[in-house]
Amino acid sequence: MAKQKFYVVWVGKVPGIYTSWTECQQQVNQFTGAKFKAFESRSEAEKAYAAGYKNYWGQQSGSAASKGFKRSSASPDIDPGEIDYDSISVDVGTRGNPGPVEYKGVDTQTGDILFSCGPIQKGTNNLGEFLAIVHALAYLKKIGSTKTVYSDSMNALKWLKQKKVVSTLQRDASTKEIWDLVDRAEHWLRTNTYENKVLKWQTKSWGEIKADYGRK
Repeated sequence: MAKQKFYVVWVGKVPGIYTSWTECQQQVNQFTGAKFKAFESRSEAEKAYAAGYKNYWGQQSGSAASKGFKRSSASPDIDPGEIDYDSISVDVGTRGNPGPVEYKGVDTQTGDILFSCGPIQKGTNNLGEFLAIVHALAYLKKIGSTKTVYSDSMNALKWLKQKKVVSTLQRDASTKEIWDLVDRAEHWLRTNTYENKVLKWQTKSWGEIKADYGRK
């Protein structure tokens, strides 16, 4: 059983102390300049809330925080372990696996759709996730942005690192469309560089990724 955490919202829709990430998220989601942080005990949370965010916001967790070390001013102004809302989130919608595949990338802060693709005739969830990540990176490179990209697919993140997918989906006439896109995505990775962080969306802590199709 996960240990109880307490979430302090110093700046948000309704500042206060919350006992679940879902409640905290309701106060900070789409709230510009939100300041919030998780603590291991209610007493720590109450102390932090009373002291104000300037004493805690941006500090590293663990021993570094206890010594007062802070991140570089060049680091994103987000709480360690929490969501970087100035980012793109990607996800896939499928009808069967394999089956028709579509994907989209959204603004994590607002949920606005930035790009979408599909339905692709036949593919798999993991291939769609991989395509969505590479599409996001190409999109951000085109507009000159170093925003973070979030995906909830471990396989796709592994393939991204390898710049190569490992899939048992057969190549035939019915899967030509998705394999053509995958081949193109792999080529893009081999011939381009990017500075964007690509991170795993922590579904257990944060809920469904912002780009979720709601087809669970």
